[in-house]
Amino acid sequence: MYEIRFHGRGGQGAVMAAQSLAAAAFREGYYALAFPHFGAERRGAPVLAFARIAEGKIYEKTRVYHPNYVVVLDPVLPELVNVQDGLVEGGMAILNSPLQPDEVQLERSTDTATVDATTVALETLGSPITNSAILGAFAKATGLLKIESVEQGIIDIFGPRIGMDKAERNAKAAAAAYERTTTGTCTGGRSYEASKMWLPDIDELPIGMSTPKTQTDAGLVGIGSFVENHTGSWRTFVPNVDPEKCINCQMCWFYCPDAAVDRGEEVIGFNLDYCKGCGICANVCPVDAIEMRR
Repeated sequence: MYEIRFHGRGGQGAVMAAQSLAAAAFREGYYALAFPHFGAERRGAPVLAFARIAEGKIYEKTRVYHPNYVVVLDPVLPELVNVQDGLVEGGMAILNSPLQPDEVQLERSTDTATVDATTVALETLGSPITNSAILGAFAKATGLLKIESVEQGIIDIFGPRIGMDKAERNAKAAAAAYERTTTGTCTGGRSYEASKMWLPDIDELPIGMSTPKTQTDAGLVGIGSFVENHTGSWRTFVPNVDPEKCINCQMCWFYCPDAAVDRGEEVIGFNLDYCKGCGICANVCPVDAIEMRR
């Protein structure tokens, strides 16, 4: 049995990628299973999805702890999350990355495939949603499934949900990524800080069950704890301001949903720890002083 774990962010389509992979495997005569793992995560927060592929019936229903393959949809996640956690000996990482495999650093050296799935998605779909492109990389890197089966699996899952025209464009994204995928070996040595959990005891739960701002061993929790969540790592595009054009009207500050615009005395700036690259600031700027760039 082959076990696959998908790492992505909310909104990138990791769940549909797992389902499409299972549909492709089913077309080649395998038994297949796909399911997600997430809670109340908002768009952009890290999420997981899983798939199992086997020649016989699959009875395991737990999440995948020791995958044969890890598939990473977001190029920044390997810097924040140990995507190799539990990866079996001889396993492979398939990454959305503009780097060559030997330029990638993970926790340990392992077989690695890379493709710039974000660029493929922007060229093919017009948006940085990488789930279909990364499946093309999976087909090329593993040889487990034919690219034609993957394309059809995408159409099977995407078609009823987003329409056949968009499904076919996603299948083309997979085919394009298939051609651009490079395989090799990544370097090891990246260290990751173990995540800590905190749950309040009965004495720490206030009336109404709303936890106040509290410093814990796991970091800041409760009201105001969002300041420690640097959401700037979510973005694909970053705003750049032309100081010659900016009239400091501060329309961008007013409309920014993340309070990531800094009001200067003569020209605005951006707090890139929190800017998600949504582009609202560029859209509302009356003098086109803001440009969104990769």
